Amino acid sequence: MVNGILEGAKGRFVEKFSPIEEADAQSLSFVSNPKYAHYLYSSQAAAVLVSKDFVLEKPVHPVLIRVDDVYTTMSSLLEKFSQAEIRKSGIEQPSYIAPTAKIGKEVYIGAFAYIGENAKIDDHAMIYPHSYVGDDTMIGEKTILYAGVKVYSGTEIGKNCILHSGCVLGSDGFGFAPQGDGSYKKIPQTGKVIVSDNVEIGANTTIDRATIKATIIGDGVKLDNLIQVAHNVEIGANTAIAAQAGISGSTKIGRNAAIGGQAGIVGHISIADGSQVGAQSGISKTITEKNQKWFGSPAIEYKNAIRAQVIFKKLPELYTRIQILEKALKKLHVSEENE
Repeated sequence: MVNGILEGAKGRFVEKFSPIEEADAQSLSFVSNPKYAHYLYSSQAAAVLVSKDFVLEKPVHPVLIRVDDVYTTMSSLLEKFSQAEIRKSGIEQPSYIAPTAKIGKEVYIGAFAYIGENAKIDDHAMIYPHSYVGDDTMIGEKTILYAGVKVYSGTEIGKNCILHSGCVLGSDGFGFAPQGDGSYKKIPQTGKVIVSDNVEIGANTTIDRATIKATIIGDGVKLDNLIQVAHNVEIGANTAIAAQAGISGSTKIGRNAAIGGQAGIVGHISIADGSQVGAQSGISKTITEKNQKWFGSPAIEYKNAIRAQVIFKKLPELYTRIQILEKALKKLHVSEENE
């Protein structure tokens, strides 16, 4: 399953995953960070994943499974275990499925779920209780909508996606036209949201529908909890965004970018592929340089931002020194005048 090399006694039974410092005789554990390696020598785990180049300092009790990438291997095993645990099928009652909806094979629809007109739910998809799937939506194969997810009409979600509880896709974008009397006229949001394959969207994250075309989430994008994605935004493939980030309308984020928690991004700009934005940073203009780090508000190049922070911490000291120098210069000036 993991293309590993077995080292040690065979025939051990594993029934759970455990961190190396807590593992017992029924546990599979792993060591990917060297600072935890010392736990291996006292561990009673049944088996432990280690890298192929890991060097033992003395004999150990666990069976070792040597793999190319410990963390990725453990992630894959946890995924298989999780899928086995949550696999459900069948339609629970009470739930509502519109007569025109198309439901694939081995689909799970939980109690109190709502499936609208012309909705299409592909094979092996799972719609947990109290979820809402609006008219003309598309839910791809093996995609999971956990309890309380709301998917507005016209939204398209690809294969193998995970939407956690409370997230909302397809709600109206924040579009209002100021009027002469100081009031606001609502601009109808007639577009949709398109979510590509292998996307994960955290709890209570909201993605607004476009004004006319589509808000687009690319393949493999990972969105944390409590993120706001505004109308007409495009997020490139394999970009990851941490909790409480906010992305204003019509901004385009490139592929393989990483956006830290509570970062704020203004509207109508572009962020280059591979950009890394530090937590609580504010991006106020387009970033054209690929694979660069940015930090601060307004954000600047990371190394310069760190230098600036060092200087900022010294400002009280520098201010005091300037005051002393000014007094010394004033005394010198008075002394020269008296002469």
